[in-house]
Amino acid sequence: MGATWDRVARALARPEAADGEEWERRFRAVLDGFRFLPGGRILAGAGARIHTTLFNCFVMGRIADSLDGIFEALREGAVTMQQGGGVGYDFSTLRPAGSHASVHGAVASGPVSFMGIWDSMCATLLSTGNRRGAMMATLRCDHPDIETFIDAKRRSGHLTNFNLSVQVSDAFMEALRADADWPLVFPASAPAPDSQATVMRDWPGYPGDTRCRIHRVVKARELWARLMRASYDCAEPGVLFTDRINDENNLGYREQISATNPCGEIPLPPYGACNLGSINLATLVTAPFSRSSRLDWDALDETVTAAVRMLDNVIDASGFPLPEQADQARGARRIGLGITGLADTLIILGLHYDSDEARALSARVMQRIRDTAYRASVRLSREKGKFPFFDREPYLQSAFVSRLPDDIRDDIARNGIRNSHLLAIAPAGTISLLANNVSNGLEPVFAFAHRRRIRQADGSFSEHELSNYAWRKFRELRPSDALPDCFVEARELPPAAHLRMQAALQPFVDNAISKTINIPGHFDAGDYANIYLDAWQMGLKGCTTFRPNPVTGEVLSQSEGPAAASVHCCSLDREPA
Repeated sequence: MGATWDRVARALARPEAADGEEWERRFRAVLDGFRFLPGGRILAGAGARIHTTLFNCFVMGRIADSLDGIFEALREGAVTMQQGGGVGYDFSTLRPAGSHASVHGAVASGPVSFMGIWDSMCATLLSTGNRRGAMMATLRCDHPDIETFIDAKRRSGHLTNFNLSVQVSDAFMEALRADADWPLVFPASAPAPDSQATVMRDWPGYPGDTRCRIHRVVKARELWARLMRASYDCAEPGVLFTDRINDENNLGYREQISATNPCGEIPLPPYGACNLGSINLATLVTAPFSRSSRLDWDALDETVTAAVRMLDNVIDASGFPLPEQADQARGARRIGLGITGLADTLIILGLHYDSDEARALSARVMQRIRDTAYRASVRLSREKGKFPFFDREPYLQSAFVSRLPDDIRDDIARNGIRNSHLLAIAPAGTISLLANNVSNGLEPVFAFAHRRRIRQADGSFSEHELSNYAWRKFRELRPSDALPDCFVEARELPPAAHLRMQAALQPFVDNAISKTINIPGHFDAGDYANIYLDAWQMGLKGCTTFRPNPVTGEVLSQSEGPAAASVHCCSLDREPA
């Protein structure tokens, strides 16, 4: 990996106006030994002689509700994916199936039908030899076609290049609790007849509150049951709690978010981009598997500080498929610094993943990363200037920023800050595999030994035997000892353990967290919906589960024993990192 580290460090030091050689040396130092793992697009493209963006994924612009607008959005998505970026779309702007189209007396076919065109485009790009595309589609829970969207993955082979998530509002969750009716609505293109009821809604693509026509009324609990059953049977759709996403958005004073990147860790406005990297916590543990084991906090601070600067430089070093994406990235200078190897770190320190001690340490680590990252960004602002979209008073009043330590808020008030957002926890599957197969993101270890199915360049698959980093480290030190209780696999953990860990970290993450809650195949369908209710009540921004099923199959299986009971929703060949 030495040549790769040299290339990446050199490319990301080029934007430095002074001391470029010194920053190249510092960047190289945190890359060495897999301490900091930039996102896959950065590793593949930084300093390479290929025409590609260094940003993993984008949320695309609003889709105009016209044939011209739809195909222009399709073109923009194709251009973006051709350069290596995954794409996310909110399809809520498209009128529901069966409604009157404005020209030629046509009848609209609805957003789900047009998603099929995107799916075919993505498959076509794959057939030309491009990396496998990743796409996210979202739809509002009050769109008249929401039931069709919920059931879209029940058709085998349908929309296989999409991840799906429903935008669930707080109003819907309150209607669910009250067993109330739930209107399905869409903006009225013409005055509604007196006999047709309307409501006011804040709708994407429309300024302010918009008069919407009520197409149908359903029971909130019936719609929720349909969503939960589809998720149970097909592992999709996931859920985005969009009110919480927007309430916690540092730039909520200037943007409204209704979509995310394909894995959900970066909620983004139209044309927003995700710029990702992960701190490999497992490399920061000293004296592993001993009474002296500890996390090296000074090394963590050093790594975070260098990583923030590296990711900020990605914005200046990267090209962009579209000028609108460049304007958004350079205006907000969003980055998404996260963690990987958390489960391995806990094991090496002797902590069980589902324990109060493990959650307390994990929260302490994420809080330290948050504070160090924000302080580094303030220093960068003094040196290089604040992000152009910065507006001091509303930024300081935003929910997340208001919870920062007083000294950081005072520094932001005096000096501004270089990056609007700094933190996200991505799946990090590919880069974690690269880093000697550490556990990925904040996920528990899937299995200490397993087979992984990997797509080859010709479209075929090969299987590889893998063993976990912490397991190998323990066997090197204690070859004949029994594994301690801290060695726990994902299939041994209840779903609540996943939620509790995600909830422990979310208060310290200004973007979001990509987390797959592993569900055993035999899990009771009646209890399944409680996972999502608990996620909302715990303050999470979204929830995704995986239960083995005939629709999605498996990309991981255990080397010994029964078939795996869980798998991540973002398989290696689909993952945008």
